Amino acid sequence: MPDIFEDLRRVGVLKRGRLGGQPSDRALSQVPDPPVSRNQVGEWLRGKHFPRRLDALLAIVRRIRIEAKAAGVLADRFDDAVRETVADLLDDGRWRSTWEAEQRRRIKADREAVIRQQAQAALEQEEQQARRAALADRVRPIRTWPPRRLGVHPAIPGHHAGHGGARFLLPRYVPRPHDAELRTCVKAAVADAAPPLLVVVRGESCTGKTRSAFEALGAVPDDFHLLFPADADGLLAALAASALGPRTVLWLDEVQDYLTNPAGEDVAAALLRRLDTDGPLIVIATLWPDHHKTLTHKPDPDEDDPHRHARKLLAQAHFIDLPRTFANNIDAVRDAADHDRSLAAAMEAGGADLTQALAAGPDLVSHYESPTGLHGVYGRALMAVAMDAHRLGAAGTLPLAFLEAAAPGYLTDNERAEADTDWFTGALAYTRTLIKRTTRPMQDVPRASGMGAQPGVVRLADYLRQYGRRTRQVLCPPASFWNAAAEHLTMASDLNHLAGAARARHRYRHAASLYCAAADAGFPDALWGLAQMRERAGDREHAERLIHGAAHAGHAEALHRLAQMRENAGDREHAERLVHRAAHAGHAEALHRLAQMRENAGDREHAERLAHRAALSGEPNVLWALARMREEAGRREDAERLTYQAAQAGHDRALGNLAQMREWAGDQEDAERLYHAAADAGDASALRNLALRRETAGDREEAERLAHQAAHAGYIHTLGNLAQMRERAGDQEDAERLYHAAAHAGDADSVGWLAQMHETAGNREDAERLAHQAAHAGHPTALEVLAQMRETAGNREDAERLAHQAAHAGHPTALVALAQMRETAGNREDAELLYRAAAGAGYAGAWWNLVWMREEAGDQETIEHLCRALPHPIPDSVGALAEEWEEAGHPEAAERLCRTAADAGYRDALWGLAHIRKEPKDTYQRYGLEPDGTLAQPWPWPEPRAAAGVP
Repeated sequence: MPDIFEDLRRVGVLKRGRLGGQPSDRALSQVPDPPVSRNQVGEWLRGKHFPRRLDALLAIVRRIRIEAKAAGVLADRFDDAVRETVADLLDDGRWRSTWEAEQRRRIKADREAVIRQQAQAALEQEEQQARRAALADRVRPIRTWPPRRLGVHPAIPGHHAGHGGARFLLPRYVPRPHDAELRTCVKAAVADAAPPLLVVVRGESCTGKTRSAFEALGAVPDDFHLLFPADADGLLAALAASALGPRTVLWLDEVQDYLTNPAGEDVAAALLRRLDTDGPLIVIATLWPDHHKTLTHKPDPDEDDPHRHARKLLAQAHFIDLPRTFANNIDAVRDAADHDRSLAAAMEAGGADLTQALAAGPDLVSHYESPTGLHGVYGRALMAVAMDAHRLGAAGTLPLAFLEAAAPGYLTDNERAEADTDWFTGALAYTRTLIKRTTRPMQDVPRASGMGAQPGVVRLADYLRQYGRRTRQVLCPPASFWNAAAEHLTMASDLNHLAGAARARHRYRHAASLYCAAADAGFPDALWGLAQMRERAGDREHAERLIHGAAHAGHAEALHRLAQMRENAGDREHAERLVHRAAHAGHAEALHRLAQMRENAGDREHAERLAHRAALSGEPNVLWALARMREEAGRREDAERLTYQAAQAGHDRALGNLAQMREWAGDQEDAERLYHAAADAGDASALRNLALRRETAGDREEAERLAHQAAHAGYIHTLGNLAQMRERAGDQEDAERLYHAAAHAGDADSVGWLAQMHETAGNREDAERLAHQAAHAGHPTALEVLAQMRETAGNREDAERLAHQAAHAGHPTALVALAQMRETAGNREDAELLYRAAAGAGYAGAWWNLVWMREEAGDQETIEHLCRALPHPIPDSVGALAEEWEEAGHPEAAERLCRTAADAGYRDALWGLAHIRKEPKDTYQRYGLEPDGTLAQPWPWPEPRAAAGVP
């Protein structure tokens, strides 16, 4: 039987050839009733598409037959290869039979395809069900999850609650402003068409994060399901089994435990992929601020980037920040406490620190700080070991053998001598004391599946973890801690983190030992840390062997370093292969640097090829960097071409940056053109620059139009910038109008500027109202500025009140600014009180103001006392301060300061010690310090088994 597609092609050839293109495709498209499109006719007559309508096909063939008859070609053979005539080709019966045959074939093929798809779907569903059935962590209906199982802290039982033993108490909930925001987010995310949502409830330990998240589940419909995986591996297994379907809540209490795990980057990448698919899906996570800082820190180009995917994941999140206290909701707490014994007891014990008191946080600290009984002091040592382990990077559970081996270094000689044979059993019992029938300092760890606790391991209570971070941050653990960690800890990532902490504190012998343990435990990246130490110590031969080992394991920075070595040796082909491996392993700067090398060597074609490869890998900034080099070299056409390519590859600011370079070079016309191109591409900062340029040129109407566009596109400060320009020009009315527009767009800084305008005009009540409005929106700077304005005006009481309010809103620098004004005015007593208040509010730099003030007064004893409370992070001024003390004749105090700074991880403290002790720096650089702060004697470098056999 003839092939319908071949016949269609022949008819097309006939029409275009012997019939001179007549009838036209447009004319043929009007023949059927209803008509078809001109494009369809063309596709049919080229044999590209099957005509779905037989009546339309027959009508078109008949019209062509009429044209062929008029041309006198019906009796002609179509071609020599086929003995058919044109009339045969255009026969109605032929087309009807070939169309019906093709239609039957298609129906059969479709049916078979459906059967195959159904079978494949059934097979996939069966496999998926099997994977889900094998999961250790199951998805369950949301209302079957009790608060305790989701990690909500039990509350203290309160007065007269009976003595029936420990039981889980959930006190009456007192909502705060953040609860309304969280509930609104959740409500929007459960709508049928809603995309997946990641919401992170962020706050310090025992501030009510988990309880707030649990209360928000009330806004989730009952038909949703919830998954709470026990660990990162369980979460990865659930994602691989597609267990997180629509209408699911993923509960990630203490999300840092999932993201800092060795599989943390895999978890983050998998969650990113799931968030890109169908909703509704809500991922609710809780997170401490310091863990958030760690996970979102972007390292320098020459540093490892261990949380690249986690940083991208958290960039997708909607954050809900919890205040530390209930100070702004204390009346509501008092009302609720009238009907709730736990709340009443917490109010009595903790005041505004309600959640901490409810979770017995202060009592945990008292149990640690003031040990009682025969074994209390030994229990305190175990808790101190656990605090140090967690603050220095151990995220996993802690083996009892590790605690026992590390504890002796935390005890005095007399305490060790007086210990009985059961000291560890008694100490462990002390750490497991039930505090206020609520929680224990050291807690058992449930099995990942099944019943009971994991044997031989414990975890430290969250509140004590955070307390340890705050109070022990400048203390370096004793040798027993580092030795016990290397011997008894088994989680490779924990060993690697502790190695980094020892290295930062210049305890190189222990760092090397821990790096080896981490590498041998299956963390080959640790070889890179050890390689850096060997290289810095001058042992390049061993360092290169370790770099090879780390590169062989896929460590991005090691691969990049080897690439540099190959490049320097002239082996460009090998260098490029290594750079590509480094880029694939996550080293964002590898292709960038190689492209720069090629560009500097004049190999522009190769440089562009590398830049495009980087852009395909998600790094369009390499194209922009190359464009900038071409611009600086005067190759403007090339620069602009590469800039457009960078913008197309996803560099949001490439065109705007080039415009800025042209503007700085004085080429205003080109700058304006590029700013407009950047704005058209969605760069809100370009809109801002255009608005300010129009304002400077006197085109106020256009400036405002562009500023509103920029604000709408997310650059909310543009209207405020415009308002500032109007205010400086003396146009107060227009300035206020624009400040209001900026505030409406969400720019809290503009609310602060409005507050200052009202203060200057003498409208103090309005000024304070606006400043508090800005603070509530997360910008308490306005309160600080008002405080300074009141201080300058001589209203000291108001100034201090406003500064304290700013500190309470999370801006303790307001107290420091006020203290500096008092100090300048000669009121040192008031200044010291304010500095201390700022330090108490969490601003470490206030200690340094105190130190400088005391140092100027020659109060050496107080200086040394302040140094014992050295804050973290250590500011760069510590070196200058130690040098001044030494020159002033106080070398012992200077050395003590440097040693304290070294214990806290200040990188340059070692060189300060070498300078003060008049000893060679390379000695310190090679061997570092002992845990007691003395210069380490030469020690043999350990060799990791993981590097054995590496050439």
